[in-house]
Amino acid sequence: MTFGKYPDISLAQARERHSEARKLLATGTDPMAQRKAEKAATENSFQSVAVCWREHWQHGKSSRHVDYVKRRMETDILPCLGARPIAEIEAPDLVAMTKAIERRGARDIAKRALETTGQVFRYAIAHGYAKRNPASEIRPSDILQSARKVNYARIEAKELPDLLRSIEVYPGTHVTRLALKLMALGFVRTSELIGARWVEFDLEAARWDLPAERMKMRTPHIVPLAKQALDVLDTLRTLTGESGWLFPGDRDAKKAMSNNTILKALERLGYKGRMTGHGFRGLASTVLHEQGYAHAHGELQLAHTPRNAVSAAYNHALYLEPRAKMMQSWADYLEQTQRGGKVLPFRGSVA
Repeated sequence: MTFGKYPDISLAQARERHSEARKLLATGTDPMAQRKAEKAATENSFQSVAVCWREHWQHGKSSRHVDYVKRRMETDILPCLGARPIAEIEAPDLVAMTKAIERRGARDIAKRALETTGQVFRYAIAHGYAKRNPASEIRPSDILQSARKVNYARIEAKELPDLLRSIEVYPGTHVTRLALKLMALGFVRTSELIGARWVEFDLEAARWDLPAERMKMRTPHIVPLAKQALDVLDTLRTLTGESGWLFPGDRDAKKAMSNNTILKALERLGYKGRMTGHGFRGLASTVLHEQGYAHAHGELQLAHTPRNAVSAAYNHALYLEPRAKMMQSWADYLEQTQRGGKVLPFRGSVA
């Protein structure tokens, strides 16, 4: 049995390790067999397998998503499971990890951590590191509290004229005012708005192409741009055209506008607890349906329709012409409503 190479290991250190090995042998334990077992445990630890899994899994994924999964792994999963031999981890160990994350109020992260752990175990089984997947024996609903449905605050349609006029005289920065206007006109998700880059826009074709990695459903999305939206973008270009972002941050122009900017701006206008950025989506959905626009057109424009990888390339451009007409009608409706001081009806298309 060797104890290391000289001079990395001194004679005194070798004698000490030799003595420890003899004591272990005297108890009936083979020190060589134990060393091999410890080495195997290290090589087949959950952490070592998870690193291999991530290297395999990350191909084709956005760098942002890969970084997110890595941080979640290092923060929530590896502290609990990392040093354990993966073949020895059981379902109760995964339950303890998941419940610990939930207790700090991060239910969604707890659910995703359990899903990620299951992916690591599937990889381990495929490569001979484990024989079973304890994560497959658990459903999130078995151990996590039911999620409460979030109803985003939004005003009634009859309150829309006052809000639109308030946005026009917003006392904050011009960039934030234009962000509010574009949010109303395009009714995208707040994260999709603030992360917008100029390269995503084809102003001549009057369209905004959001890449799959920025969408909640991970498929590309097209927002047809009404004339009013193009006017907003034309003004915005004079303010932020030199930046890659449509809405660069106030403190750091190399980053996008903060997630809370839209919400805080609405609060500043007197709509705290009554309206959110997401509320524009709800308003648009309600009004468009009430005015007779085809359900499929509205759902596609809201990026609600489930789409699998095979159909994604086709569906994101589905009904593009009627959707463009719908978006122009919506923009005209907002403009007329703001000027008229009351909600005006507009004729939709059920075709």
